[in-house]
Amino acid sequence: MASFDRREVATFLAVNRQGSIRAASEQLGVAPSVVSRQVAEIEARLGMKLFERSVRGVALTEAGVLVLEHLRRVTEEYGVLHEQLSGLRGIQQRHVRIHCGEGFLADFVQNGLGRALADSAQVYYDLKIGSTEAVVAALANGESDIGIAYNPPATGVVRSVVQARQPLCVIAPPEHPVLALDHLSLEDCLDYPLAMLGQGHGTTDLLMRVAADSGFALGPRLTTTSIDALRRFVASGLGLSFLPRSSVSTELTHGLVAARELEDLTLSAAAAHLMVRARRRLPRSVDRLVRHLAEGMASFS
Repeated sequence: MASFDRREVATFLAVNRQGSIRAASEQLGVAPSVVSRQVAEIEARLGMKLFERSVRGVALTEAGVLVLEHLRRVTEEYGVLHEQLSGLRGIQQRHVRIHCGEGFLADFVQNGLGRALADSAQVYYDLKIGSTEAVVAALANGESDIGIAYNPPATGVVRSVVQARQPLCVIAPPEHPVLALDHLSLEDCLDYPLAMLGQGHGTTDLLMRVAADSGFALGPRLTTTSIDALRRFVASGLGLSFLPRSSVSTELTHGLVAARELEDLTLSAAAAHLMVRARRRLPRSVDRLVRHLAEGMASFS
């Protein structure tokens, strides 16, 4: 039976994550020839190709996909065992990695993280901010323990522990004429300058799908990776944007913007998701944080 040492596991996962030998070598801090030789040694031992090579990089073969799933399970189970053994030794320090969309940041820090910090002084948190696409990828690749994202695709790779309906709204300056319409749909917003997040974000992917299904195109005047830029765009009276209410709660409270649900059914059914990797047995520290976030964050109440 084939076994893998920690160096081989790190090499295999890095090559898959980076998509090329050279990029993996840069991440690992070793020469490309070393990475290539390690991959070749694993393939020779298993008697099967794990990666297809091309000028564009590498991609997993069918056998490679099986090895990847095995190594992820082994790595995750080792994490559970390590935490349990550390507890028996009286070592309580833990690290939990979270990846979330920018729109959930304030809610996470104010309502979720506070509960977790009060629960234990021996858990340390690593928080990254990214698009829905990046959050799902980080969970799938084992780079994050918990993901918080808006309307992620159903891939089977991640599992939603809890989800809550958060309709996608048009965000407009107060008194904007679009707010006076009796019935408001996405198409009604096309006559005004729009600001949107880039592709890979849950809001934008959702909007593009609705537009395509309805037979029209969206042409945002501003495309950005920053939700704060969208808030400022609207608050400055420059045009409209699209976000769930929770992403502009402060601006709504101070009357800087207004929010109204759109009547497109797909947009009104959108939801916030608290996710972990599918079929993973969670370490106690991760499971406790999941419960704190589910119970404390306004996004899931």
